[in-house]
Amino acid sequence: MAATKKKPAAPGTSRTRLASLIKSARDTMRKDAGMNGDLDRLPQLSWLLFLKAFDERVEQEGEALDPDGYRRAIAAPYRWEDWATDPDLSGDELKTFVNEKLIPHLAGLVGDHADDPRNVISTIFRDVTNRMQSGTLLRDLVNIVNDIHFVSTDDIHTMAFVYESILKEMRDAAGDSGEFYTPRPVNRFMVQQSFLKLGESVLDPASGTGGFLVQAYEDLKDQVRTDSERKRLHANIRGIEKKPLPYLLGSMNLLLHGIDAPQVHRANALLEMRNSTAADRVDVVLTNPPFGGEEESSVVKAFPAGYQTQETAWLFLYSILDQLKRGGRCAIVLPNGSLFATGENSIGAKIKKKLMQDCNLHTVVRLPQGVFSPYTQIPSNILFFEKTGPTKEVWFYEVPLPDGRRSYTKTKPMQLEEFAGCVDWWGGEKREGREPSEYAWKVQAEEVTASGFNLDIANPHIGDDLAHRTPEELVDELIKTEMQILGLLKDLGAGLEEKR
Repeated sequence: MAATKKKPAAPGTSRTRLASLIKSARDTMRKDAGMNGDLDRLPQLSWLLFLKAFDERVEQEGEALDPDGYRRAIAAPYRWEDWATDPDLSGDELKTFVNEKLIPHLAGLVGDHADDPRNVISTIFRDVTNRMQSGTLLRDLVNIVNDIHFVSTDDIHTMAFVYESILKEMRDAAGDSGEFYTPRPVNRFMVQQSFLKLGESVLDPASGTGGFLVQAYEDLKDQVRTDSERKRLHANIRGIEKKPLPYLLGSMNLLLHGIDAPQVHRANALLEMRNSTAADRVDVVLTNPPFGGEEESSVVKAFPAGYQTQETAWLFLYSILDQLKRGGRCAIVLPNGSLFATGENSIGAKIKKKLMQDCNLHTVVRLPQGVFSPYTQIPSNILFFEKTGPTKEVWFYEVPLPDGRRSYTKTKPMQLEEFAGCVDWWGGEKREGREPSEYAWKVQAEEVTASGFNLDIANPHIGDDLAHRTPEELVDELIKTEMQILGLLKDLGAGLEEKR
């Protein structure tokens, strides 16, 4: 292995050059017998990019800022410059080093304190596997990654841009296996309408690839004036993610956007929140929890009797109500089925009752058809509420599709500008001057209570003339109804389980 030597500053990488390098990297991985698709290739590329970015962004910068006091998180011979830049380390020797020494070493790192980056590294590499079977192709891939640089702000912005395109392809690939992530315009709209302030703690308990956390950080970072404010902001951007791949991608995403030690915990968020204390409560929750999924019985049993359900969306909403500080606020994506659940024995209705008793559910934004296309066609909503006391009235705003469109699609997704009408109507941070319109209407809390906490309230300004509805709209309505029936059956099943 080559002797360690400090390299001169590397030249920057243009967006075109970076896109070309990423394409070369993916072409190289396609040749390897161990790689079967994007769900194999992108994690492989991501952990290598993470190590390169960590070396330049954290280790080299740390040494430059504090030459005598900085202690590297990764020691020789496992530093990037020790093995990745050695052209003679290739073939089986490289593969053996990576599989039997490098990854086990990184997975076994232990930090001295909670913010120690070694904790992030070990959590990431605990589930990392080198999927390439050819050590020669692995050397080619490492050489390509070595030509990517994260030295300047421009480099990082360039890589962040390209990385987002990688994440989008990752989301497309993951969609086939039933997972989907929040489109960026929805992330940005929710962050924008939450009116974040520097010093507030922000949590996404289903942080995935870090979309909400990155947007929250981007929204607040320009307000930072001192180093202590910067450190506090980094500590206040928090996430929880259960699955290893989104955890890796999310940590990399935050690192690229300037957070050197991402405060993302690898854990079951429902158990984390159930076991949290008052000191763990946060000012703001921004999230799109998994819905339609089911939790294992040990997680469900952590919830009080009467609120035990397999439906993850309900469990997340219940937990968030406890996780917020007094005066805290939340923006959460929920499917139509969650809004509809009603009835004395419905767990969903009980949780909505608790929501409206404990919090001011001030706004429900009804999203247009196909926002999460192609991953799901389930109609969705964003609930905005604050923990300031009981709800008195709920405003609904239906975001319309652009003229001539029947739905969003994979190739024609929703754009941030399409929230402009809602933003203009919103009335700023204090929600002043709201007026009913063809897209906005208000419902008193008493009416919601009398309906059994049904929040699936249609726009009263639009008639329900079946004769003029398109076949696509009718199919969407059938899907919505089926989802509502499925939710009711799940609640019924949970209720029967409790009575046994």
